[in-house]
Amino acid sequence: MGCSQSTELEVDSQETLSIPELSTGNPSAGNLIRVTAPEYKGTQVYHTLYLPEKWSSDGERMPIIFEYTGNYFPKSGSTGEVKDAGLGYGLTGGKFIWVSLPYIHENLQENQVTWWGDEKATVEYAKVNVPRIIEEYNAHPQAVFLCGFSRGAIGVNYLGLHDDEVAKLWTGFITHDHFDGMKEWRKTDWGSPFEEYQAEATERLKRIAGRPYLVCQNGDNYGTEAFVRERLDSAANFTFLNVRNVEIFGSFPHPLAKGPHTDMWPLLPSEYRRRSWQWMNEVVETSN
Repeated sequence: MGCSQSTELEVDSQETLSIPELSTGNPSAGNLIRVTAPEYKGTQVYHTLYLPEKWSSDGERMPIIFEYTGNYFPKSGSTGEVKDAGLGYGLTGGKFIWVSLPYIHENLQENQVTWWGDEKATVEYAKVNVPRIIEEYNAHPQAVFLCGFSRGAIGVNYLGLHDDEVAKLWTGFITHDHFDGMKEWRKTDWGSPFEEYQAEATERLKRIAGRPYLVCQNGDNYGTEAFVRERLDSAANFTFLNVRNVEIFGSFPHPLAKGPHTDMWPLLPSEYRRRSWQWMNEVVETSN
């Protein structure tokens, strides 16, 4: 079964998007809610779930986008909280099912706002909940995107391609600002020493296995394209988009963004949003 025509993104739209307010209660069309997975009942661990206005439990299957948020980083306005994610909503114009996945704190009782927390538990959360959400909410299993901003951009590969089991969940990938293996992360046990980290990142990169990948970066790409091309036999499945946020927002601070390092850029109309939406449409079309 193909994806619904109602999910096609209007690439020339000049609409400024507004992320729905987070609410409680049962999932329903047009609402963004907080969800506690059965394994974490009685804890503060949760993910968020948005169902588009045209979603139906027995209608055509819709594309779905999962997201990893940035670190807690007050300078940029990033809270590190799943409830404050925005990239996945903007990239899909609110027309796809959208889920912000948590990083699990080492105490297994709450979400982690800086880096991965309990790495094993964080990856396991995706392995268990992604297939469950796809099935429970009538998502299209061949139109499953994983996106991330900043910490989450690294997490797209570091977590989403952590091993063969989790890597097989996705059909497309989008990162914005940062990329796994591009920079040494000192004072961490996973991102240093640099040579070892890059070697491990290269193995994760290979798990993409030709699937479509959109790499976005504010300003220039900081060598990401060269890094990818050096380590893969072919980068034909990659699209690189240098997003100039100062062109989108005009100046900072902006009501939607404290500074240029932000995941909120697709909420505003721009040539960069048009190109990213066009990419999304093309990838979804192949799922049909």
